[in-house]
Amino acid sequence: MKVLTASCLVPITIAAFSSAPAIAQPKPAAADYPNRVVRIVLPQPGGGGTDVVARAVAAKLTELWGQQVIVDNRAGANGIIGSEAVVKSKPDGYTYLYGFTSVLTINPSVYKTLPYDTLRDFVPVTQTVTNQMALVINPYLPVHSVKELVALARARPGELLYGSFGVGNQTHLTTELFRLEAKLKMLHVPYKGETPSITELVGGQVALMFSPSAGVAPFVKSGRLRLLALAGEKRSPAFPDTPTMAESGFPGVISTGWGGLVAPAGTPQDIVQKTQRDVARGLAAPDVRERLAALGADPVGSTPEAFGAWIKAELEKWTRVVKGAELYHSQ
Repeated sequence: MKVLTASCLVPITIAAFSSAPAIAQPKPAAADYPNRVVRIVLPQPGGGGTDVVARAVAAKLTELWGQQVIVDNRAGANGIIGSEAVVKSKPDGYTYLYGFTSVLTINPSVYKTLPYDTLRDFVPVTQTVTNQMALVINPYLPVHSVKELVALARARPGELLYGSFGVGNQTHLTTELFRLEAKLKMLHVPYKGETPSITELVGGQVALMFSPSAGVAPFVKSGRLRLLALAGEKRSPAFPDTPTMAESGFPGVISTGWGGLVAPAGTPQDIVQKTQRDVARGLAAPDVRERLAALGADPVGSTPEAFGAWIKAELEKWTRVVKGAELYHSQ
């Protein structure tokens, strides 16, 4: 019997491998991405400042990708309806959430149960903008400064109505910070999002509101709203003559709004990275920067890692604020 030695087997083994077809390498998910319509879900009504920013981002991505990127407004339940829709969507890079302070970092503390977990169910893509919260009033109020507003509110306890984008929204909590620090009694009127609340403020149904500056800038410039102060740490280049709340005597009232893109958990990282790079590129375009500056919004375009760290820090901050204000929601 002939024994097969290792030396006899080597040529056969090499030949076998050399004649075998090459093993196909997995194609990167972003190689042909996107090849169809991409949807950005905005859990706010159309027409507000957040909507303007989201559509500016979508327009630039459409231009860069050669594929249509649409903004899908899904308002309701303080942003919960739109957020839940994104969580339930396929994590393939064709559905994003345009999230912001209230939706991603305040709702988890305000609502006892939510159909999403910010850190578990979303992948951070990029922070798009930051903008200061602006204290605006209807011009029918005979005041022109925070000091005068406080004096009026104290003279008429419980009479002044303040609006917000919804219970537990950043607009609500910022006003509560101001109300508590100034020791005021005012009545809260929550609305279903940005557009209806600002519309009612312009119409005089409520007297004042803290709103992201991007949403009220056009009304301030047209004279339909009066800007008293901004709640940032320093003055805004868009409103250089407007004092901060700290300069107005209320250093504890600091509140910065922000927005950004997140994707459903499980979205391929190469798609996340590509989207971040292209959003940052779009935000750097002169026409976009000019448009955002007019609204008092500062473009960011941060990395997914940096945006993730920002979200975690904001979650911790607003958890402390909500607990301090005892604003837990029954739902």
